Amino acid sequence: MSLFDLPLDRLREHRSASVEPEDFDAFWAKTLDEARSHDLDARFERRAGTGLATVDVYDVTFAGFGGHPVKGWFVVPAGAAEPLPLVVEFIGYGGGRGLAHTHLLWASAGFAHFVMDTRGQGSGWRVGDTPDPVGSGPAFPGFMTRGIEDPYAYYYRRVFTDAVRAVEAARSHPLADAARTAVIGESQGGGITLAVGGLIPDLAAIAPDVPFLCDFPRALTVTDRNPYREIGNYLKTHRGRSDRARATLAYFDGVHFAARGRAPALFSTALEDMTCPPSTVFAAFNAYAHPDKAIEVYDFNDHEGGGPFQEAVQLGWLPGKLGA
Repeated sequence: MSLFDLPLDRLREHRSASVEPEDFDAFWAKTLDEARSHDLDARFERRAGTGLATVDVYDVTFAGFGGHPVKGWFVVPAGAAEPLPLVVEFIGYGGGRGLAHTHLLWASAGFAHFVMDTRGQGSGWRVGDTPDPVGSGPAFPGFMTRGIEDPYAYYYRRVFTDAVRAVEAARSHPLADAARTAVIGESQGGGITLAVGGLIPDLAAIAPDVPFLCDFPRALTVTDRNPYREIGNYLKTHRGRSDRARATLAYFDGVHFAARGRAPALFSTALEDMTCPPSTVFAAFNAYAHPDKAIEVYDFNDHEGGGPFQEAVQLGWLPGKLGA
């Protein structure tokens, strides 16, 4: 695949054309207030019989958007007795939390690690255990268009709220040091990471890896690849509804959450990535408010980005931010 997006020098200057809704902060304050009216009810059940000797695993349930139960894994070094720096991870599009033994990296590095299941997902590439009990109007197959004509009904309002509550749930465990909390994620997980970074003011670090859900105005016109193409296919059928859909998406654009970022951030992008085009990632990076930010650029990679190379960069970067 050839380079298809802007040249790197222009990427470093690119700004999104997304217009922030005037009530953006009020919308999210109301959403989170409603969620917090429900008891968090975070339950950590020690999982025996995993066959894992170096970590302890907890099966987690907490109350997310609407008080709905959301699942997660909490993994810590075996025998940990004191609070540990906390890494909360969000998952890529279509995947679920999977099985506990697939989440060993961060606990092996000495962190407490919380992995949030994504409601309604977990049948595309890794199994999930959290249903989405909220329906929607007509939608194109996938998740991108569920409730897209009303920000209060849009699917990612529920997911982003779940993610904020996931951080609150993870921080409630006695082995988690709430003051040393980072959030991370790849692709959709990176987009969720940006949202959480804009909604929780006291994180120690964020690491959005090839983040999705950024710079919708450009993403919808520069790539034909799913999941962004789901929106184009919806509008292809529902003619005349583009303005309404775009108005909804503005409440969920990672660019606007980035403008509220209060923690050091490590981004990544890949210049041949047609799933999350580099211009959309740079739009969020360039908007990111905290001065302590960096971006890793993988020049000949598609959506796999840096893969294990990026994990190695994160392993070298996060301990310094979390005092580990």
